[in-house]
Amino acid sequence: MRHIRKYYGESSLYHTAIIQAFCKLHPASLIHNPVMFVVGVGSVLCTYAFFQDMYQQNSASFSGQISLWLWFTLLFANFAEALAEGRGKAQANSLRSARSDTLAVLRHADGSLHEVSAAQLCVGDTVLVAAGQMIPADGTVVEGAAAVDESAITGESAPLIRECGGDRSAVTGGTTVLSDHIVVRVSQEAGKSFLDRMIALVEGAERQKTPNEIALNVLLAGLTLIFLLAVVTLKPLAMYHNIRIDIVVLVALLVCLIPTTISGLLASIGIAGMNRLLRCNVLAMSGRAVEAAGDVDVLLLDKTGTITLGNRMAAAFIPLPGVPEDELLLAALHASAGDETPEGRSIVDLATLLGLSIQENPLPLGAELVPFSADTRMSGVDLPVLSEEHAGPEKIRKGATDAVLHWMTCLGQASADSLAKLREDVCALAEPVASSGGTPLVVASSTRGVLGLIHLKDVVKPGMRERFDRIRAMGIRTIMVTGDNRLTAAAIAREAGVDDFLAEAKPEDKLSLIMDLQKEGRLVAMSGDGTNDAPALAKSDVGLVMNTGTQAAREAGNMIDLDSDPTKLIEIVEIGKQLLITRGAMTTFSLANDVAKYFAIIPALFMAALPELGMLNVMSLSTPQSAILSAVIFNALIIMVLIPLALKGVRYRPRSTATVLRGNLVVYGLGGLAAPFVGIKLIDMLLTSLKLV
Repeated sequence: MRHIRKYYGESSLYHTAIIQAFCKLHPASLIHNPVMFVVGVGSVLCTYAFFQDMYQQNSASFSGQISLWLWFTLLFANFAEALAEGRGKAQANSLRSARSDTLAVLRHADGSLHEVSAAQLCVGDTVLVAAGQMIPADGTVVEGAAAVDESAITGESAPLIRECGGDRSAVTGGTTVLSDHIVVRVSQEAGKSFLDRMIALVEGAERQKTPNEIALNVLLAGLTLIFLLAVVTLKPLAMYHNIRIDIVVLVALLVCLIPTTISGLLASIGIAGMNRLLRCNVLAMSGRAVEAAGDVDVLLLDKTGTITLGNRMAAAFIPLPGVPEDELLLAALHASAGDETPEGRSIVDLATLLGLSIQENPLPLGAELVPFSADTRMSGVDLPVLSEEHAGPEKIRKGATDAVLHWMTCLGQASADSLAKLREDVCALAEPVASSGGTPLVVASSTRGVLGLIHLKDVVKPGMRERFDRIRAMGIRTIMVTGDNRLTAAAIAREAGVDDFLAEAKPEDKLSLIMDLQKEGRLVAMSGDGTNDAPALAKSDVGLVMNTGTQAAREAGNMIDLDSDPTKLIEIVEIGKQLLITRGAMTTFSLANDVAKYFAIIPALFMAALPELGMLNVMSLSTPQSAILSAVIFNALIIMVLIPLALKGVRYRPRSTATVLRGNLVVYGLGGLAAPFVGIKLIDMLLTSLKLV
């Protein structure tokens, strides 16, 4: 997805954009932009006047130059939009190369297999995909696990594991299985796959105007209508003062006064905003989602994998009073020797770091591993008879406090009184761990009782506090969502620097929180990847779904992160704000431009009959014709000059909305007011020196 490295890329983009600029002169295309449609009509009228002057052997130089620059105004506006679309289509072509009509191994209900074309697959069909084969359609893994190469979509070469069950079961058509084999249940019919939708979106085929864009278009159309009525009334006013005004001059006046600059760049600004997301490997399902990201004022962020590194790491071993530390270390090592989770490996690593001598296989012969289960909330090992002092095999468990103490009670190792005392001792050790943001794991033996705790610590990602400070500067509130208890959640929230947190959160709690915030008039963004996140993702204003997530989650969200990086939500908000700021800055500049053009054209029209208007000729323009032509040329060239800014976007820095507004008024308001005075005067001097008027 990182194929466009510069805003003005390869020359082929220019060639295509130039051709498309002429194609977009068709009335059916111009009618979508009322302001530019008026410019198109005016261009036709001026061109007709030019040919009429030539036919009547009148001087056609002025009408010809006006006509030429009006057409250039249209072409420059079309070029801006075509260039933005061209960059998206270049990305679509690379995606299209990943799509091919592959053969699929269809598995029937009786277990028989036969090959069919991928285009013949229907929703609900199950297909077998082996190593080296391309996944024929979007779907969900229902059997097996395999490494899948998704570089055709994400641009990342590292393979990802896709397996049945859990939140990593969704697969995308056009990706390749690298190892093993999987059985996939098709979830999308041909032509409506994730890849097809991506191609359509980046090409702009499904681009629809956003609510803000529609509102701005209505405003610009209203201003155009007002100026049209004003210009039409100038004709009888001029006749009353015995002033002859040609249709060419009236059209030039109208085009210079209506907001052509922002109207010509509006579409390209919106397309460029979506393209900036694509360069970040984020697929926005609509322009409205990008705009909503810019207006978001609350971010819901998952703790695990977003704020913290995602894997808890062993930080310390805390023995109960009277228990030697080496005894706790050895028991924890035995309980974790077969635990391949990151937490289990970190316990082994910490035991090694603390000096415990570990052999290649620390478990004695005959040991049986007990994997972690959600029901028991424990894992461990059953050891054989190690010495004569032990009457039987020893069982070692590590897990949640309540689970381990319940296990001890079931073994008959703790009476009600001793259990209460034991719980008190364990809680005395566990409370400081939990209050510091850690997770205590209790280690116990069937023969030796409770030995102590393992302190597992969530590691906050580097730089998160600075990032949250940056978000806070935008006026956005951050809420951390976690399933941890309140003590742990509070400690992590304090360390990371988030504004608030929701502890012990269930799917319905997330949904309820979003609905409560929206009732307060807030716009909410959140990220997720699981089926249990789907309701909250669908309800939030910006729902960022991880590409590794389930099919249900991907259908519920309005943005998909192809890199599956939850922290990218922060960059998405900044891109959305940059889009809104760019549109606001261009609008401010365009409207300020129009004010300056009054001082160029109005005095030129009436100064001969009304000499008192000469005081408005502050630019001291040479002749009325030079003033009008200079304004028309400036009006066309300013669109071309602003294309790079429209595509790149106004530089955004985290600031409050009021500060951004003041900055825009100063830079783009005053700049838009001053630029025409300088530009029109320079063009007038050039035209006069070349004797073109």
